[in-house]
Amino acid sequence: MKKLEINDHLKGILCIIAAAAGFSMMTFFVRISGNVPTMQKVFFRNAVALLIAVITIIAKKDGFYIARGNRFDILMRCLFGTSGVILNFYAIDRLELSDANMLNKLSPFFAILLSVPILKEKPTRKDVAATVIAFMGALFIIRPSGNNLQLVPALAGLYSGFGAGTAYVFVRKLGKKGERTPIIVMCFSLFSCIVSLPFIIADYHPMDLRQWLCLIMAGVSAALGQFGITTAYKFAPAKDISVFDYTQVIFAAILGILFLNEVPQVLSIIGYVIIIGVAVYRWQLAKTKK
Repeated sequence: MKKLEINDHLKGILCIIAAAAGFSMMTFFVRISGNVPTMQKVFFRNAVALLIAVITIIAKKDGFYIARGNRFDILMRCLFGTSGVILNFYAIDRLELSDANMLNKLSPFFAILLSVPILKEKPTRKDVAATVIAFMGALFIIRPSGNNLQLVPALAGLYSGFGAGTAYVFVRKLGKKGERTPIIVMCFSLFSCIVSLPFIIADYHPMDLRQWLCLIMAGVSAALGQFGITTAYKFAPAKDISVFDYTQVIFAAILGILFLNEVPQVLSIIGYVIIIGVAVYRWQLAKTKK
């Protein structure tokens, strides 16, 4: 019995690392798709995820019904998730891949703050301290100054973490209500496509074969990330494996160095160490409470 538990734990770690690789590849393909408007990238990325979610629902024969009590929470998940993705893609096009990924990975700390008004969960003093330190680490990545041309995309990246964190809180709330994962993914993807579609109609940028392939692969990679995370948490609880999600920053840094000639600045690396260090601390703290 114990051997099965260990195997499931390892499977959970492998799945969440696969998810991190998927999300890092998504940001990479979004970047190399080139001179394509942000909203156009958002549309094609979510169109692929929408197709996969619909096929999954049809295959399971579960139906597309959404409980009346869940509709507002799904709307909030869609609003914050979509705005987070849009600004994440904006940041990806203008920052180093590792910086954009790291700012987006502040989402768990935003989730701690937002869980207070949304889920009525009271964070511990250690949770609050960890969140404050994580945001101090983010300042090393954002590097605010009067002449910093990357300040706006860095702030966009920071909001992407806020949007994702808020969306995850509503996903958790929906999970407690028993809402199905494919329905949540489908609604989010459909909402994002609807929001981005008018921008594409108004200013469609013709794409060559390489750009089409890049955005399709971005969608496939994002789907790998979504299903990887979902599967990972079926094998092991979040408190045991969530820290491995931060390998996404390492994957992004490797892709940036190998293919984009991006070497993270020293201050950014300090920010990575602080944020990941805090994440590891919270992970160890959660394990001691088991």
